[in-house]
Amino acid sequence: MLMIPTFTADPRVKLVAAAAPRAESRAAFEAEFGGRTYDDIVPLCADPEVEAVYIATPHQMHADHVCTALEAGKHVLVDKPIAISMADADRMVAAAEASGKHLIVGPSHSFDPPVEAAARLIESGEVGSLRMIQAFNYTDFLYRPRRPEELRTEEGGGILFSQAIHQIDMVRRLAGGIATRVTAMTGAWDPVRPTEGAFSALIAFASGAFASLTYSGYAHFDSDIWMSDVGELGERKDPGAYGKARRALQGLDAETEAALKQTRTYGSGARLIGVSNNEHFGPVIALCDRADLRLTPGGLDVFGDTERRFVEVPFGPTPRGPVIDALVGAVRDDRAPAQTGAWGRASLEICHAILESASSGQPVDLKRQCSIT
Repeated sequence: MLMIPTFTADPRVKLVAAAAPRAESRAAFEAEFGGRTYDDIVPLCADPEVEAVYIATPHQMHADHVCTALEAGKHVLVDKPIAISMADADRMVAAAEASGKHLIVGPSHSFDPPVEAAARLIESGEVGSLRMIQAFNYTDFLYRPRRPEELRTEEGGGILFSQAIHQIDMVRRLAGGIATRVTAMTGAWDPVRPTEGAFSALIAFASGAFASLTYSGYAHFDSDIWMSDVGELGERKDPGAYGKARRALQGLDAETEAALKQTRTYGSGARLIGVSNNEHFGPVIALCDRADLRLTPGGLDVFGDTERRFVEVPFGPTPRGPVIDALVGAVRDDRAPAQTGAWGRASLEICHAILESASSGQPVDLKRQCSIT
């Protein structure tokens, strides 16, 4: 759903086929795009007109679907996280290597233009060495309509695999990629939704920099007020919508809530509208030797030694355009982006390290990290 505006607006992309188990989704695709549809991924991947496959299925299905597409000789863009288990992530990375095709993990907020602009400014050396990053976000994530498995950690539910992965990807992009140690605590404070709804983590990097990450999805404070009331997807927030998420779930049983979730899927008629800003994932501040960088939807607020300046990062021409840049670069020029399968596996390792550290009360050393290539 969230990639449709990008696919339809970017002339480099043509949607020619889709696979979905729901007849409503297949009918909607045929009506909107005139392409072929399948009820299974295998015939989709055998379609000779398909060059690349975008996989937006639930987390636990990613590994089988990605491996099927790669083995059929297709390039793959798969939603974050790459998988739930490290074993599945390993299998996907191995399949990409064996096929000679590109596996890109995203979209994640590491693709956001302000994040990329900050990473390039840091890499240039102009602001000196990166020393510390603070990233925090407060949302209503846990109280958006969910299927039952989305509230079970072992099946990829909760905020770690769906939300923390964004912050992890962003700070890794800014800090060069290779993390070395994680110390964390998590919160699961609603027995009706018994999965992690909050966490804080301290991540050390090989460069010597470190990052503190905090996230809460308990639908109270909304940190978008610190982002000029611009929502995560670049939409202008409605100040009168406070409490909407929790109110919508009042009195619903699990079956009714799952049905409500279906109204947000492709074929339901829902559309993301009003996007006029770059996406973001809450306040991020990167502290360097000669400046602190505050990432905003409009660009970078640079607080230097003796002066402050703003580096504008324009929106457009399409939302999530950098994701398509990465896909086109991979398919047409055999050029891998930062967010490869190996990158996605390394970010997933940090998610598991957060859970492990929170459970044991001890720091966790990382083993399978990936730098920016």
